[in-house]
Amino acid sequence: MKPNQRVPPVWLMGLSNSSVGLNSGIAFFAVPQLLAAQHVSEARIAVITAAAMSSNFWPFVFGPVLDVWFSRRRYATLFAALAGILAAIAVLNLGHPAVLEAALVAGAAAAMLCTTALCGWLSTVCREEDKNKLSAWVNIAVISGTGVTSVLGGEMVRYLPVGLAACLLGGIVFLPAAIFLFIPCARPDERLAGESFREFGREVLALLRRRDVSMALLLLISPCSSFALTNLLGGLGADFHASARVVSLAGGAGAFFPGILGCLLFPILARRRPLLLLYLAVGVLGSLFTLSAIFLPHTPGTFALVLAGEYLFQAIAFSIQVGIMFEAIGQNNPLAATAFTLLSAATYVPITYMMVFDGGGYSLGGIAGSFGMDAAISIASCVATGFLLYRLSGKSFRLRAPEVSVTHTPL
Repeated sequence: MKPNQRVPPVWLMGLSNSSVGLNSGIAFFAVPQLLAAQHVSEARIAVITAAAMSSNFWPFVFGPVLDVWFSRRRYATLFAALAGILAAIAVLNLGHPAVLEAALVAGAAAAMLCTTALCGWLSTVCREEDKNKLSAWVNIAVISGTGVTSVLGGEMVRYLPVGLAACLLGGIVFLPAAIFLFIPCARPDERLAGESFREFGREVLALLRRRDVSMALLLLISPCSSFALTNLLGGLGADFHASARVVSLAGGAGAFFPGILGCLLFPILARRRPLLLLYLAVGVLGSLFTLSAIFLPHTPGTFALVLAGEYLFQAIAFSIQVGIMFEAIGQNNPLAATAFTLLSAATYVPITYMMVFDGGGYSLGGIAGSFGMDAAISIASCVATGFLLYRLSGKSFRLRAPEVSVTHTPL
C-alpha cells in the first residue's frame, strides 16, 4: 500500500468479513432447525452439519493459491459470490439431503477461502497500530453475521416462497463484498503456483518442528473448549417446546449479544493470566454450565438461556484461541501467515468431531445424553491436556514463543 493511500475506517474493513458469519448462520443454525421441522433425526442433522463444519479446516491447503495469479480482492469477491450461490442452492434443496450436504460443504469451504483471502489482504492494508482493532472487528463481523442469518434464515423460508427466500439469503451472504470496492488492493504475487505450494509444504514441516507451535496445535485440536453444541442447538428447539420463531429469535440474539460480550471480556480475563491456563479454565466452567442445563426444565426460556450461555463461553474461547495463535507466532516471524493459517484451521477440527459425538449422545439419551457427552469429553480433555501442557511448558502454562530468525520470503 502506498504511504498516503486512503483506507476505509477499521470497523468497516473488519465488517467486510461478514460473509463467513452470514453463511455460518444459515448452515449451522437456520438449516438444522428447518430440517428438524421436517422431522429429520438429530443424528442425521449432526452428520450433515459436521460435514459442513469440516470445510473450515481442509481448504487451508489451497491457501498459497490466493497469493498468485489474481489479486486477493478478486479471490475474496469470487468466493463470497460462490458462498452466496451455494447457500441459495442449500435452501432450495432441504428435501434432498445429498444435494443439501454437498452445497453446505462447498459453501462453507468457499466462505472460508473468502475470509482467508480477505484477511491476508487486510493485513497488508491496515496500519500496524490498528491491527488489534481490526482483529476485534473481524471477529465481531463473524458473530453479528451469524446472528443475522440465524434469525432471518428460518423466518424467510417459513414466510416467503422458498425460491425468493433462497435468493435473498444468497444475496445477503454476498452483500459484504460491496465493501471490497473501497479497500486498496496490491498487485498479486507473480510467483508460479507450483513454487508457492512447494514453499507452503516446507513451511508447514518447519512449523511442526517448533515446540511452541506444537503445544498450540495440541491444545487447539483438543475438545477442551470447542462448545460445538452451538451448532446443534438450532435443531433442538422442539425438545424445549420452543416455537420456530422463538428458536430463530433466540438463536440470533443468543449469538449476537453474548458473542460481543465474550469478545469484550477477553482482554479483562487475560490480564496476568497465561492464555493456555485461561483456555482450560473456560473449558471447564463452560462444561459445568452445560451439565447444569441438564437439570433445568425443558422450556423456551431454558432454551434461550442455554443458547446464550454456550455462545458466551464459545466467544471467550475463540478470543483466547486467537491470542494463543499470536503468542505461538511471536514477533518478526517470517512464517507468520502460514502459521496463522495452520493454527486457525486446527481450531475447527474439534468442533467437527464433537458435533458427531454430541449427535450420538442425543441418539442415546436425548438432551441429557448430548449435553452430558459434550461436557464429559470436554472436562476429561481439559484435565488430560492441562497435565500434559503443565509438563511441556515447564509448569508455567506459557508458550514462550521465540524470535524466529530464518531466511525466507513469506507468502
